[in-house]
Amino acid sequence: MLPPESLLPQVLPTTRLSPTGRPAPELREELRRIPNLLNTWTVVGVYLQSFGVIAAAVWIGHPLAYVVAFLLLGRAHCLINILGHEAAHRLLFSNKRANDLVGKWFLAYPSFNAFDLYRRAHMAHHKDEMGPNEPDQGFYAGYPIPMDSFVRKLKRDALFISGWKNLRPLVKGLAKPSSRPLALRILTTQLVILFGFTLAGRPWLYPLLWLAPWMSVWKVLNRLRAIAEHGGMTRSADRRLTTHVVRQTPLARFWLVPYKTGWHLAHHVDMGIPFRRLPALHRELVAAGWVAPELEYPSYRALWRALSSGRAVAVDAGVGAELLED
Repeated sequence: MLPPESLLPQVLPTTRLSPTGRPAPELREELRRIPNLLNTWTVVGVYLQSFGVIAAAVWIGHPLAYVVAFLLLGRAHCLINILGHEAAHRLLFSNKRANDLVGKWFLAYPSFNAFDLYRRAHMAHHKDEMGPNEPDQGFYAGYPIPMDSFVRKLKRDALFISGWKNLRPLVKGLAKPSSRPLALRILTTQLVILFGFTLAGRPWLYPLLWLAPWMSVWKVLNRLRAIAEHGGMTRSADRRLTTHVVRQTPLARFWLVPYKTGWHLAHHVDMGIPFRRLPALHRELVAAGWVAPELEYPSYRALWRALSSGRAVAVDAGVGAELLED
């Protein structure tokens, strides 16, 4: 899955970028500004979308509306988790206390995420991608894999098996004094959500349109996104060897990589840049010649085809086109 050396031109540093691609101080100051008011509206918007979809399904009352809502609530967990990721980086709000308060109680805990544990693990991921302490090695290692193995993984995600595997430690955590406080915070948040559905006279909506989409649709989306970020890459100081580059489309940004998280190479070049400014850093990397156009996969579908090909695939436009035609 690694790109050939011919697609990794050594053109840095420049007056605007350091040898690793990070912005020079003046540019970095511009890119690292956190838009607090916009992010406040973004968090509110996540909840309006999520519970608005549920309300619309109830109002329509047709079984197909509930099917659509089920799928969209899987996407809602994607939205919540990506914003939780932003909070874990302390990039959601410039006030650290507000950042962590919202990150925990309005983003992480509603989506069964242990915020502080996730932050520590995720910082280890950024410190040394694919290194010996990589917490997500199980997601990324071994690619490309055969198609049948790829399908089995997605089936486990879609059929609640992966979801239960992730939920089980939370249940067990209630029995352990060391993990009980965190497990109780997550459980309390879930009970508040259940209480809200109960007040509306429809407690069954909690398992149907909150828990079940998290245990299935979200797990599929999370795997597809994660392997598209780092699947089959290697440990390196050159982030072009740790992180894939994929062309962003409106459909992918709606379902898979909301909040500009698809510009993932830029995020790994400088993890201190808020999500709204990642495309700007990506443009700087392209303008400098450090990210060559041929390094970019033409679509996520092309990259998933390569990841499930069971063989190493060179990254160039020709390969992407061939995969799309298969």
